[in-house]
Amino acid sequence: MNVFNINNLVRENVKSMKPYSSARDEFEDFDTADMIFLDANENPFQNGVNRYPDPQQANVKVVLANQRNVNPNQILLGNGSDEVLDLLFRAFCEPKVDNVITLPPTYGMYGVLANINEVENREVLLSEDFQPQLGSILEAIDAKTKIIFLCSPNNPTGNTFTDGYIAFLLQNFNGLVVIDEAYIDFSKKNTWISELANYPNLIITQTLSKAYGLAGIRLGICYGSAEVISVLNKIKPPYNVNELTQQRALERLSDPEKIKSEIASIIEQREELLKVLVDVKFVEKIYPTEANFILIKVDDANKRYEELIAKGIVIRNRTTQPLCENTLRLTIGTEAENIKLMEALQA
Repeated sequence: MNVFNINNLVRENVKSMKPYSSARDEFEDFDTADMIFLDANENPFQNGVNRYPDPQQANVKVVLANQRNVNPNQILLGNGSDEVLDLLFRAFCEPKVDNVITLPPTYGMYGVLANINEVENREVLLSEDFQPQLGSILEAIDAKTKIIFLCSPNNPTGNTFTDGYIAFLLQNFNGLVVIDEAYIDFSKKNTWISELANYPNLIITQTLSKAYGLAGIRLGICYGSAEVISVLNKIKPPYNVNELTQQRALERLSDPEKIKSEIASIIEQREELLKVLVDVKFVEKIYPTEANFILIKVDDANKRYEELIAKGIVIRNRTTQPLCENTLRLTIGTEAENIKLMEALQA
């Protein structure tokens, strides 16, 4: 593999642009309580949110950096992971020229964002056991391939990808490898964040929506080299993460033991549900999972979906996805919710 150079991937217009400089970018000392702020055309009457938020979310990044053992300049925060993914397209993929590779069945927003940004999405199906097919991926790569998206643990299948397969792609692809770790906290495997120093083309996305229980505040996280994060900072909106989101994230991140307890509870409930599913007559296959959901193959997904709806239980019918014919995805709920689900399945 050639020596990786991020500048070879950045779009020319992004290279030459200067980021918008907001009032809060020009004056960053928020610890000076006696300062009078007359620079940003804000309403001066204090109500907790009358001032613009920190455009770089410094306090949140410091906490995340300490917890993940990285530098704050290796972190970008976004309005959900979807904004982070969109920024990757806009920074590195030239519309109508470049292409990306996705591995269906997988998270659908990769394809949606490729379409929005007029970037070709080259789909390479996973194997029957939902692992990357390295030979087929290599065949799909050309000089205009900028990004490979890997979702591990994968949505909707729930399994993680073999570490050796991921390392192979990082070593043999001279573009960006994005590992979407939205569900990593429910897995026994370690995050790939510890490998950032070894792979300059590695990017990891995470979220506070799943294990942290903050889907409503929309906070996505991108970990990468300082060079990659610097490129993304050039094009991100100046105030993309609002003040209330930053406050709620800091509050939640301050109690890691509670988060660990909730994750343990979800995993425990997942194992209980797996035991029951074995004896459900219409369940034909239970796929291995390291996420907060279980994918099952049933006799008739449309029929079983409607039956559960009739009992007041909403699940996800994934039968239209590649390799997922007649499958249903069950999210792990509370103990009380799971008992109702298990009773409904047994009935």
